[in-house]
Amino acid sequence: MVRLGNNRSKPGWGGAASAGPSGPDEVIGTNEVTEPLIVGVQGTQTASTEVPHALVIRGLSKVFPGTQALKDIDLDVRYGEVHALCGGNGCGKSTLIKILSGFGPADAGTVKIGGHQLEASDLDAKTSYELGFRVVHQDPPLYPDLSVAENIALGARYPTTPSGRVSWRKVKQRAEELIQRYGIQTTAETLVRDLPVSVRTQVAIATALQDVDAKPCVVALDEPTAALPAAEVQVLLAAMRSLAALGHAILFVSHRLDEVLAATDRVTVMRDGRVYRDHRTSSLTEAELIESIVGRTAAELEPRRSQASASGDPILTVTNLGAGPVRHVTFEVRRGEVLGVAGLLGSGRTELLRALYGGLKKDEGEIKLEGNVANFNSMDQAIRAGVVMIPEDRPRAGAFLDMTVDENMDVSVLGRYWKGLGFRRESMRRDAEVLRTRFGVKAASGASPMRTLSGGNQQKAILARWLRREETSILLLDEPTQGVDVGARSDIYALVRQVTANGAAAIVVSSDFEELAQFVDRAVILRNGRLTASVPSDELTAHRLNELVHMKSGDNND
Repeated sequence: MVRLGNNRSKPGWGGAASAGPSGPDEVIGTNEVTEPLIVGVQGTQTASTEVPHALVIRGLSKVFPGTQALKDIDLDVRYGEVHALCGGNGCGKSTLIKILSGFGPADAGTVKIGGHQLEASDLDAKTSYELGFRVVHQDPPLYPDLSVAENIALGARYPTTPSGRVSWRKVKQRAEELIQRYGIQTTAETLVRDLPVSVRTQVAIATALQDVDAKPCVVALDEPTAALPAAEVQVLLAAMRSLAALGHAILFVSHRLDEVLAATDRVTVMRDGRVYRDHRTSSLTEAELIESIVGRTAAELEPRRSQASASGDPILTVTNLGAGPVRHVTFEVRRGEVLGVAGLLGSGRTELLRALYGGLKKDEGEIKLEGNVANFNSMDQAIRAGVVMIPEDRPRAGAFLDMTVDENMDVSVLGRYWKGLGFRRESMRRDAEVLRTRFGVKAASGASPMRTLSGGNQQKAILARWLRREETSILLLDEPTQGVDVGARSDIYALVRQVTANGAAAIVVSSDFEELAQFVDRAVILRNGRLTASVPSDELTAHRLNELVHMKSGDNND
């Protein structure tokens, strides 16, 4: 039998136990086991000694022009199991999920979902859905100005009265049933825009599962926690465990390894389009998982602070800055320094960077760059002065997805390649090729569309775009490693250090306080748009940052 040992809670999205991998008398989880529970395909007691497979993949392969995206993938996921899918950016995770959901056929292999086997090349979106495969993405397709009930109804079909009118009573009733079934902390009438991000994801999951009744599904959660603050992450992880306790099979895709280790039963690691290793989570350490993913040790990948101290006069001075929610902010940054900005969601972190970059109108205060007033009225002015920004929302605000990789890296220096009335295209291509090698951008070729790259490689290409400019003096980074694998994360910070070692400075906003504490030279705390504390290098720990961002006004006695 499989005994549950993760929580004491009953099923429901407040935290629950989950069945794990099969095996006689196998205990999954690290917490105290209260009593054995045998779980079948609907999360109920059964006489079965083994939980059946929900998903079986054999020999799945996919080739894109110029690259082998997937090669002979074998993967098993059982009902009641939370199964993590990990790997570096570009390892093939997203391609695999797309094939399983029917959006793009495989070239070879078989897939069995819910006991029904077919050739992977024959799996289309309709068949995948009917067999019970569901995908919930990081940014769920919900309509913020509609209620929870209306969004759920859009995911299926609006119930009608005999006269053909929408039955709003039934719309509300269906939503309330799903809210109760999955223990979602909301009401049917609440507008989606008023929900925390974690609850929106729960609504998206409930919407995807509303037509399955007692039938268990395979639910793929693709980076669902990437943009969530810590408190909301815990809510969503508890919801995920509870889904498994109800009998569903969960395929959890995440770069956040602490979440993988805390909330899953098994981990499959992919490298270069292949399954590299399969682990039981209970017997796995974070260092071992990191080494499986990138082939380098955790110590080699750990972000490090600069060994050289910042020197000279401040390169950037901000005095009494006010812009949008940001009020009365004063600080300075010196050459060679990396300054961290810590704060909760809504604290004004992104707005501060936008104000420095000319993307948010300043209504008070002064900004000086190398001693000269630099109150930029536009982003073009900031770029010409040597201030560049890598935004949090890369696909919408940073990357030109329909342009090639090389074009994305060259767009910041196009003027270099004009000679008289001619354009030196071949010279631009050669320079871009050198850049791809220098910055470790993995692409089939420089002519590949930017949208075909993984998130980490898109981020490195955007960094290459701006870091190639010798005139860059201030680098503004908003969540630079969000959605990026552990290896690419290390590479990105190494590239930032190269820039600051040459006399520039960087300001980094990150929700990952552990990473921030390891990498930046010092940090400032933003709360409700105001700078409330400064943390020097010798006090810089994740615990201290967490303490300060949650501290109420008047609590700081420093």
